[in-house]
Amino acid sequence: MATTPATTAAKSETPPPRSILRDTAFLRLWAGTTASGLATWALPFVLGLAVLHRDLGAAGLGLVLAARTAGFLAAVAVGGVLADRHSRRAVVLWSALAAAAAAPLLALGLGRSLVLMTAAAALAGAGQGACRPAFQALTAETVDPERRQQANAAMTMAVRGSTLTGPALTALLAAFLDIGTLLLGIGLLWLVAALVPGRPAAATGSVTAADRAAGPAPRAGFRAEFLEGIREARRHPWFLAGLAALVAVIALGYSATSVALPLISRDRYDTQWVLAAAMTAYTVGALAGALVIARLRPRSQGWAAFAGLAAYGVAPLSLMLPVHPLVVVAAYAVAGIGIELFNVPWFTATQREVAPDKLARVSSLDFLVSYGLAPVGLALIAPAIDAFGVTPVLGVCAAACFLVPAAAALAPTARHFARTAPDPDPAPAPAPAPAPAPAKTD
Repeated sequence: MATTPATTAAKSETPPPRSILRDTAFLRLWAGTTASGLATWALPFVLGLAVLHRDLGAAGLGLVLAARTAGFLAAVAVGGVLADRHSRRAVVLWSALAAAAAAPLLALGLGRSLVLMTAAAALAGAGQGACRPAFQALTAETVDPERRQQANAAMTMAVRGSTLTGPALTALLAAFLDIGTLLLGIGLLWLVAALVPGRPAAATGSVTAADRAAGPAPRAGFRAEFLEGIREARRHPWFLAGLAALVAVIALGYSATSVALPLISRDRYDTQWVLAAAMTAYTVGALAGALVIARLRPRSQGWAAFAGLAAYGVAPLSLMLPVHPLVVVAAYAVAGIGIELFNVPWFTATQREVAPDKLARVSSLDFLVSYGLAPVGLALIAPAIDAFGVTPVLGVCAAACFLVPAAAALAPTARHFARTAPDPDPAPAPAPAPAPAPAKTD
């Protein structure tokens, strides 16, 4: 169909979406999320430094980190229900304040009381877990639907950037500050996460705290509301399929490479350079993937996302073969790109498709399953390598990374990450016929 001047003018009058980086409310939310991500990442690193300084034993480190994981898993489901019951901003505030309060307790117990450190780590994990689904739902309240993919890409870039620069920054600070002071610094990051995000004006399609409070129906019990979130998740076959694919890649692929990469770097290449370079390449690849997906809008978004998730399989595959170390590094870069080509559309689709008043609970289910099964995978991979050898285990994990996302892509509604396929671009309306010329008069 030829484009008429009228339709061209109509198109030119539609302004492009405002850049997410010029939205003050989003920037405040982004700063808070970044601070929480940096604090979450920094705690195990700082505690590892405490082991090096002999302020904490290896067994004590394992107990403290296990307590943090247990606190996270216990609180993430609670946080999802609370964030759907109450203001998401309030849930972020109180959960981040709880994590901030844990930091001085950790510093106080360092070298004095392992029991106090364990309890403080559980509190820190609970704060981290409770705020994750609230942050996810708060993004949907802050950002309008047209810009959510860009917003989610900006969020993941902040997390990956922290992972890339955090070790060097922490090591630099450790040269001047003791471990207790670094732990207090983690508490300050949690204070930023608690206090910086503002209270958003509701974006299109979101449910505000006032809307939730005005509901006439009485509240059900906690268990009933959590089960309601599970029922909402079951309404979206693409979500269940994606969750299954995520579990396979995290519990098998990511766990296998986490255990095997240090061994292969040491035994096959006789250097730790491969380990450091591969992990750095993974993070750089993830940053590149986030940059790409911030602008890319594939027509079959779900299939493209599952293809990106399946790309993680090249990481265990590269460790199976006696290849040049640069091939391993390149494979990890590809895996990093692919994981963000999945993550950003996955978060965006969840914010778009899930009922707004159940979004935090469905998000908590996502975090609960993916984070909860990761330690199980790590615990099983090492015995499996001892029993069957590293190459067969890596082969099974690589096959799972390729095949499970491919199978998930066949699920109903998986092609577009939507219960209904998006409408094709509508044809422009025909230009109105010109008005007849007025009749001449004498």
